Amino acid sequence: MRQPRCLCQICTCGSDYLPYDIVKRPFRVQEEHKPKKGEIELGTTYRQDYNAHKIQPVTLLRPLERKHTTGGKLDTIPTYQDDYRLWEVQRRQPSKMEHTYHRPTQKFGNSTTFQDDFVPRELNPRKTFKPPCVAKLSDTPFDSTTSHRTAYIAHQLEPKFVRSKEEYKPSNQPFEDLTTHRNDFKGLPGQLAKTCKPENAKVGCSARFNGVTEFQDRFQKWLVSLPEVRKTEAYVPPPGKMDFNSTSHLDYIKHEISPAVPIRPVSNGRTTDAPFQGCTTTKEDFKAWGSCRQEITKKQQEIPKPTGKFCDLTTFKSHYIPHQIVPAQSFKPVHAIGPNSAPFQDETTYHTEYTPKKQEICPANYPSPPGYVYVNTDHHGHKFFCQITPEFSDSNSNPISKEVAVVS
Repeated sequence: MRQPRCLCQICTCGSDYLPYDIVKRPFRVQEEHKPKKGEIELGTTYRQDYNAHKIQPVTLLRPLERKHTTGGKLDTIPTYQDDYRLWEVQRRQPSKMEHTYHRPTQKFGNSTTFQDDFVPRELNPRKTFKPPCVAKLSDTPFDSTTSHRTAYIAHQLEPKFVRSKEEYKPSNQPFEDLTTHRNDFKGLPGQLAKTCKPENAKVGCSARFNGVTEFQDRFQKWLVSLPEVRKTEAYVPPPGKMDFNSTSHLDYIKHEISPAVPIRPVSNGRTTDAPFQGCTTTKEDFKAWGSCRQEITKKQQEIPKPTGKFCDLTTFKSHYIPHQIVPAQSFKPVHAIGPNSAPFQDETTYHTEYTPKKQEICPANYPSPPGYVYVNTDHHGHKFFCQITPEFSDSNSNPISKEVAVVS
């Protein structure tokens, strides 16, 4: 059995990385929010530029409903009733010929073409010319001896050889479970990197929100009248009785007709008292013979079977000599990493060169920007402002202004 060996290998990551002591990150207490003094100006350009107009309710374009009075009697004649005149129509007499059915007095005795042409004749069976198929029986007894029965010799089988199982022998040396990670990693302490993220100042307002919208302020409810519902008139059946009789129902005369008698040919059926002959050629020619199961035919073994014990010793087993395994010696130099007490340099160029700046508000968000003077408004509704910044003075020590356009 091969003995386990330990391969002490040091990688570049293990040689370059020096672990440091880990210090718990300090907890920063959040400052309490203090609202600024003064009032917030909630005016927008939309509120300043929007001119409210008075809106009247939209008039409906529905035509006026005409209400007809039902108190007086309507005495009018429509065009259909005036043009259409009711004529006296006489009943049309049927033009059907009168035909009275009379039953025949003589018996129907006409014969058909099939009865006239068909003459019943006696059937005569045809004589068969097939030769008789009769099996010829042999007088000699059947010889059932074969070459397999005469040449086969039964031999007794020897018991099968069973190889003994080798016993497992454990190693007497202790198992070395030390890995390269356990050997190289020392768990040196280190410090956490400091964050350079700017502080997120929360912007809040303590003023109460005005929940009145423009739609709620301008919209006025108008009274709407419900439409009138017309009642449907009740159904009134016409006076008098309805005549359900038709011309077919009144003119139809029912006749008594007897069913037609089927015309069938006379059947020439013959009956006989002779017994049925159920003997066929297959029953007469085929005879069942008694048969027995045939024995298995085996080929005679040409090579004689050995009688001695089987020698299972191979050339590998006879020539193989087991040797003790000696592990190869490692010639790799040892990289001993010692602990370092110096702090970890976690400074970056972003950390050193980053300067937080204050976010300035665009002056176009104010209705009247501080430090700017209104100039004019174009045809699109854009306002232009100019900034007065003293750069230098003239001979009389008067500052000269510089104009900067601001569009709102």
